[in-house]
Amino acid sequence: MTTLILTVVAFFIGIDDISTKLFRRPLLIAPIVGFILGDMQAALAIGATLEIMWMGVGNVGAYMAPDIITGTLISTSLAIISRGSGSLSDTVATAVALAVPTALLSQQLLVLIETVNVSLNSWAHKLADNADVKGTRWLNYPPAILTGLARALPTFLALQFGSEAIQKALEVLPTFIIDGLGVAGKIIPAVGIALLMLSMIKKAELWLFLILGFVLAAYLELAILPITLIALVVAYLYDLGTRTTPQVASPEVSTFDVEDDDDEVYDL
Repeated sequence: MTTLILTVVAFFIGIDDISTKLFRRPLLIAPIVGFILGDMQAALAIGATLEIMWMGVGNVGAYMAPDIITGTLISTSLAIISRGSGSLSDTVATAVALAVPTALLSQQLLVLIETVNVSLNSWAHKLADNADVKGTRWLNYPPAILTGLARALPTFLALQFGSEAIQKALEVLPTFIIDGLGVAGKIIPAVGIALLMLSMIKKAELWLFLILGFVLAAYLELAILPITLIALVVAYLYDLGTRTTPQVASPEVSTFDVEDDDDEVYDL
């Protein structure tokens, strides 16, 4: 029953990924899995870890990024199911180990799905040329269903046959690919954070705050909470220092003539 529920959830999250995009991040997907499986503690820890790991991953142009949705669904589910009396850190490590290969394997399935979806473009052009609004609306359903199945089918197979099925699929891959996945798993978190900083830190002077945070963490060995409190104070002072006060122009007193009915002139 749990496998069926998670498969349905995977289907609708897959559809959400090409529509509202509300639940496509690991930090949101993992708690849903944890709620269904009854282990929110492990789910939150896994979701936070995978979120940092895949923070900067996204589709750019024609590049199809690893499927972080399927990777999160499968890795979180299998890690929680196999947890037993294991420690939280071991559970998170298991999820991370499963997340990268499952996301990369599902990536190839998404490439196939998108190839099929592209074939619908000519049909869409014909409908648009004929002003067939109803037909164009119905044309949204096939890509949505295929994308949902692209997430639901791997999730069902992984949960039904366990991590052994994934292990067998990995055994077919050449050794250099497995080694590459291991290296990628270590590099991806750093790349994700770097891409996030490049998109957020637009001004050169803002890099000074990054250096300050590095010094506080690496050399002064402060914990996250005091660094956060110091960052709040520095951010507030920076906002005060850079805030511009609007200049209000003072009215100028001008001299003009006013004539009354008796043609007398008064200077004001």
